[in-house]
Amino acid sequence: MSTASAKAVLRVALLGNPNTGKTTLFNRLTGLRHKTSNFPGTTLEARDGRFEVAGDDRGPVLIEAVDLPGIYSLELQQLEAEVCRAVLAGQTALKGARLQEPDGVLLVLDATNLSRNLALAGEALRRRLPTVVAVNMIDLATRQGLEVEQERLSSALGCPVVAICARSGEGVEALKQQLVKTIEARVVPTATPPGDPGGLRAWADAAFASSVRGRFSASEDWTDRADRVFTHPVAGSLAFALIMAVVFAGIFWLAQFPMGWIEGLFSLLGSGIDWAWATAGAGETGGLLHDLLKNGVVAGVGGVVVFIPQICLLFFLISLLEDSGYLARAAFVMDRVLRPFGLPGHAFMPLLSSHACALPGIMATRCIPDPKERLATILVAPFVTCSARLPVYVLLTGLLFADQPWLAGLAFVGCYALGIAAAVLSALLARRTILRGPARPMALELPSYKRPSLRTAAIAAYDRGLIFLKKAGTAILAVSIVLWWLGAFPNVGPSPEAKRVRTEAAAQAQQIEKQSATLAGAHAPGAPRPADVQAAFDHLAAESERIGVSVAEADRLDARYAKANSLLGKLGKTVEPVLRPLGYDWQLSVGVLASFAAREVFVGTMSIVVAGSEGGDDDAENQRIREALATAKRDDGKTLIFTPATCWSLLVYYVLAMQCIPTLIVTAREAGGAKWAFLQLAWMSAVAYSAALVVYRLAGGA
Repeated sequence: MSTASAKAVLRVALLGNPNTGKTTLFNRLTGLRHKTSNFPGTTLEARDGRFEVAGDDRGPVLIEAVDLPGIYSLELQQLEAEVCRAVLAGQTALKGARLQEPDGVLLVLDATNLSRNLALAGEALRRRLPTVVAVNMIDLATRQGLEVEQERLSSALGCPVVAICARSGEGVEALKQQLVKTIEARVVPTATPPGDPGGLRAWADAAFASSVRGRFSASEDWTDRADRVFTHPVAGSLAFALIMAVVFAGIFWLAQFPMGWIEGLFSLLGSGIDWAWATAGAGETGGLLHDLLKNGVVAGVGGVVVFIPQICLLFFLISLLEDSGYLARAAFVMDRVLRPFGLPGHAFMPLLSSHACALPGIMATRCIPDPKERLATILVAPFVTCSARLPVYVLLTGLLFADQPWLAGLAFVGCYALGIAAAVLSALLARRTILRGPARPMALELPSYKRPSLRTAAIAAYDRGLIFLKKAGTAILAVSIVLWWLGAFPNVGPSPEAKRVRTEAAAQAQQIEKQSATLAGAHAPGAPRPADVQAAFDHLAAESERIGVSVAEADRLDARYAKANSLLGKLGKTVEPVLRPLGYDWQLSVGVLASFAAREVFVGTMSIVVAGSEGGDDDAENQRIREALATAKRDDGKTLIFTPATCWSLLVYYVLAMQCIPTLIVTAREAGGAKWAFLQLAWMSAVAYSAALVVYRLAGGA
């Protein structure tokens, strides 16, 4: 049916406790026809979507649903409860327009935890809005030996009750019809639950006792046995480590394939631009427009899109863990570890995810209920070593321990440990200063174990990837183009040294061509060549190969000359006095500045500025570049650029520094303002500078 023919639009608020399957039902109703944003003035997600319900001969009914945050009570002094109260009272805005009081409420209850869910139901019924109750997970309740008598529960609540299984879709069509019928008739609940907490609990217990038959079967005993393992201080921690290792490895291993395909695709796009320019007769490097398209737009878009597999895979796996019931157990276990540092157990997944990339890690902090704890986690997550730092670690540990792989491996472990220590200690400082406040007790309901929904996980992954592309991706692309512009201007042309090399190579090539023609003319075609003549031809071929090497060297000289004299290079020379105490000359300063786009840019930038080449897939060429970096001298011609003290300083600096503008952009969006991103940048830069300075001096730097 077309929404254009819908006769009415009814606004419905979905309300329920955490882990009741409310979002699964929302996804079942709306599919991918929903939008995700923030409730104005908060960082809480507002998911709103539309779906049609077949009506009478007047046409279908269009329902607009709002998926509210999961809460345990409407009366709690928490941001989630405040948002729910405001929406139910019509006192908040969504999608830029002020909402009226919703036309109805869809209460989602867990059939296996009705006794606890009914307290929130009683609070919602007192709002006197048309209400329909969806008793979800009815299949699990049946397997556990429970029978929910819908008519008795409906009588106790004073509103319609429909038993459903949101994961399979059972009962959902009947629920949609009942929802339209109740709202259009403006039928309000007939029951008036008590307003005081004690009376409300007694009312909920009575409603449960009158409508639920049976007792928990052996499956409940299995749940208890599993919880004794998963929530145990030792066994639970070991289980957590194993499961998270699988998730961590999955993000790293599985994401590398689509990331490689994406990088290959954008490499083909860059080659396609080269081909288009060559076909047009402008050569493969056809000036400013060519450089903008290839190195600005294509490279910038590629740098954004390449993160999508990690983000989507992360949220797919998080959704599976949450839907299975394990994530709540993991948060309970990790709460003991993180609570002394002012972080909740919910912070473990964002911090773990940041090992792959800080962007999805910061986005994953939405699972943290307390705003101050969530903000503290956002601010410290970039300290955790991400995959973008690995190329820098490989370069620097390779220079420090060229023939000692075990020591290089220990240095890698040390980098990870330093990042984790900096994160938790910074969180402790933040929670005792700017984010001071009482630690929020971890109050969470351990949901039943169940088979996770692949559909829900896929929708969550799609949703997160789309949000990243729409909101963070545009800003990251703009930053990439700005950095390209700084590196591309002014156009200084070929370097004098490269001109000289090319002139000499051209003269030598012309001479070789003449000598080859003379030798070839002295003998009949196809006739055997005397040994001395063949030796002469071989000598000329070797000379031609040497000329090719000289031309390639001229290209490298041009690349280095262009980078050194660009705005970025001049900026590097300007900030060199600031970074000189850390052991960095202007060339290293250029690398540090360029890597603000992304940390891994440091390696490529240094390859261009110092070695005159970006490297590639050729191992011999990459080995040549590593050797060139190891022996490269500063402008004085005496001091090595990469001394051991400088390498240690750089290693510590890149472990601790905020060298990632995309992360700052996501921080500003998720934390609720640019001020937090600037604070994050200032703090991490100060910590990195101070630590790098100390390490440089301890390692013997002047």
